[in-house]
Amino acid sequence: MRRSFTFLLRPTRHQRIALAACLEDHRQLYNAALEHRRTAYRMAGVSVGYGDQSGELKHIRADDPDGQGRWSFSSQQATLRRLERAFAAFFRRVEAGDKPGFPRFKGRGWFGTVEWPKDGDGCRWDSQPEHPTATYVRLQGVGHVRVHRHRPVRGRVKTIAVKREGDRWYVVVACDEVPLGPLPATDAAVGLDMGVASLVTTSDGEHLANPRHLAASADKLAAAQRDLAREKRGSHRRRKTVARVSAQHAKVRRQWLDGAHKVALGLVGAYGVIVHEDLRIVNMTRSASGTIEVPGRNVAAKAGLNRGILDAGWGVFLRVLAHKAESAGRELIAVNPADTSRTCARCGHVAKENRHTQAKFTCTACGHTAHADVNAATNILRAGLALRDAVQAA
Repeated sequence: MRRSFTFLLRPTRHQRIALAACLEDHRQLYNAALEHRRTAYRMAGVSVGYGDQSGELKHIRADDPDGQGRWSFSSQQATLRRLERAFAAFFRRVEAGDKPGFPRFKGRGWFGTVEWPKDGDGCRWDSQPEHPTATYVRLQGVGHVRVHRHRPVRGRVKTIAVKREGDRWYVVVACDEVPLGPLPATDAAVGLDMGVASLVTTSDGEHLANPRHLAASADKLAAAQRDLAREKRGSHRRRKTVARVSAQHAKVRRQWLDGAHKVALGLVGAYGVIVHEDLRIVNMTRSASGTIEVPGRNVAAKAGLNRGILDAGWGVFLRVLAHKAESAGRELIAVNPADTSRTCARCGHVAKENRHTQAKFTCTACGHTAHADVNAATNILRAGLALRDAVQAA
């Protein structure tokens, strides 16, 4: 199994400067390679690929020894492969008839990661193993950077990447052959209903709170955005305000991730089968504003609901839950959520009138009453177990 481990870096002042220079040179290399492809096709009708541009790298490095020549050759190849993947995705979307999205030039705030594709080639994880307490990663042109390693790295280190988020630097270590850590077997099964009032409601009647991290930080974010709108472009104060806004968003992102890990860990530890809704979050959070010819209805209410859904972080939670379930050897089943909130868990009667309020469910056929989210979670569990039995029978 392949897993990634993310750790905070503790670079010195000089190492911060070197890391920023490394990121900037890789951004310029990406943009130059994109301009090369655009110009070659526009002027001569020639398609330039990764192989052509990778072959020119040695000449670029030789002509700029104090710039591009400082960094790892393999990391620069990885940047060129990144552009190759962007073009491959563009052509794939064109063939599928989707919105093409031609690859764009990367501005200073839109290129935050550099990758070294092989441990030992321009980088070295745990580069000072003799050190009794600290862990270091060595990066060509930067040096030995201290790592805040809060957990052990398992498996064989494959690739190393460094990314910048605001004023923080992180190292992402991707490992192959990571051993599975299956938990003790259990026959317990649970259905999960995703919501806004509660992040998760289980079929056992447990309500896991939605902390609403984005709403809690809304005032600080709004103040920072107002300050940013007043600053002059290119000024030092504007750069500081941009860093402030970015740091606040990064904090909310870390809070979402931390909460998702804690909730998912509890569920994976308690249940052997976990059934959840197969949600299409992008479709659920589309704007209801409509067009000038056909304006939408209840736009403000829909915008508030969209904010609540996004603040709950369903996508982050489901992604973390999938990873933890796979590592622990648990069975995760996604089911179609259609009518799960309108169906009576006792008699199976389906009607819109069954759900009187957001929290109250009363069946109009048999009179069964329950919390609406618990009733939906029970239906989700039943649908997941039926789907699993049908697959096993087939």
